[in-house]
Amino acid sequence: MPLSSKKIILGVTGSIAAYKSAILIRLLVKAGAEVKVIMTAAAGDFITPLTLSVLSKNPVISHLQNDAGTWNNHVELGLWADLMVIAPASANTIAKMSNGQCDNMLLATYLSAKCPVFFAPAMDLDMWKHPSTVRNIDLLKSYGNHLIPVDNGELASGLVGDGRMAEPEAIVKVLSDFF
Repeated sequence: MPLSSKKIILGVTGSIAAYKSAILIRLLVKAGAEVKVIMTAAAGDFITPLTLSVLSKNPVISHLQNDAGTWNNHVELGLWADLMVIAPASANTIAKMSNGQCDNMLLATYLSAKCPVFFAPAMDLDMWKHPSTVRNIDLLKSYGNHLIPVDNGELASGLVGDGRMAEPEAIVKVLSDFF
């Protein structure tokens, strides 16, 4: 199996699609991958670290400092991983990634990562089509990051269109095909 024994960092950002990250973790672990989760503070508004920790069988990292008061080494994490996937990738996080901003653990790890980086956007239709989002995604792809295309369907706002995060099964297929 292509994901067996692979070390994967899953970045989870503040989006209603964060609930899909639990399913994504289950599928990755079932495929034999070791998963470490890094959450932004905003992601915690949508899904709990406990849920993701139980499913990944690893502590969830969300701050530069852990509960014991020691440093969560973002450089070490970036070197540990065979692959990093950010799912969901909010418009805010995509903008920060594309501009090299580094104000949280996920972004610090992204900027330190030596492995391939995939991102699965999740946002409303108007945000997805906004020229700044289009530019930011083009920038990320120009840096060598891999876009996992959005789905078309019903969005949290009630609108129908592009912007839905790809389903976890589709994300696992993209990652498996990469290896």
